[in-house]
Amino acid sequence: MAEINEIALQRIEQAAREEAEELDLRGLGLHELPEEIRQLKKLRHLRLGYHSRKHFRLTTFNFLTELPEWLRELTQLQSLDLSSTNLTELPEWLGQLTQLQSLNLSRTNLTELPEWLGQLTQLQRLDLSFNKLTELPEWLGQLTQLQSLNLSSNNLTELPEWLGGS
Repeated sequence: MAEINEIALQRIEQAAREEAEELDLRGLGLHELPEEIRQLKKLRHLRLGYHSRKHFRLTTFNFLTELPEWLRELTQLQSLDLSSTNLTELPEWLGQLTQLQSLNLSRTNLTELPEWLGQLTQLQRLDLSFNKLTELPEWLGQLTQLQSLNLSSNNLTELPEWLGGS
């Protein structure tokens, strides 16, 4: 695991040197996020989900069970990929990342949507596929900037009227 963490640290150091707006830590087998990420104040895109290498037929994951609270200091984040992580719950402070335009929560075993999600009024893309959702809350319809909503492979038996856009 130390070798994988070293790769993450190298990517973070490079992003810091280049004042990068994007950081890809997908599929590095991380169990926790290196705190060095918090120095990347210009970060707009953070990918922490799974990574599939089609040519090698290999899929690798991160094993995050929680997100550190310092992550909310990255106020410029516009996209966040948390797909296929082992998060047991989504922290409420994620609702403070109000610049988010894209949020990938696929394959996170969600059974219901946290109400703070309604605070992300800039969301244009929301991926909730491959979860265990049985219903959609009415407030989800108030995300008026939403252009793409992926609900595939859930346990939904009916869709709310607002989803039809009438």
